[in-house]
Amino acid sequence: MNEIQAAIRSIIVNDLFCEIPESEIGVDDGLRNVLALDSLGFLELRVTCEERFDIEISEDDFTPENFTSIRSISDLVLRLRETQLETT
Repeated sequence: MNEIQAAIRSIIVNDLFCEIPESEIGVDDGLRNVLALDSLGFLELRVTCEERFDIEISEDDFTPENFTSIRSISDLVLRLRETQLETT
């Protein structure tokens, strides 16, 4: 779990160019209100997470509830990985 959260934090800073240092981003910080991600940022985050974690995030899973914080995204990644393993 910590590896996933660290990877998401890295994506936000390095790929989405968030100006807050990785060390200052908490797992429960709001992506929209604290880190100032906009709609394009959320789309980029979705695509980058799909590529990085080898998952597919469906439209049903691409919800504000699943993309509120690093913790919510990491929970989604874990759930999708488990589902993917069950179907293979």
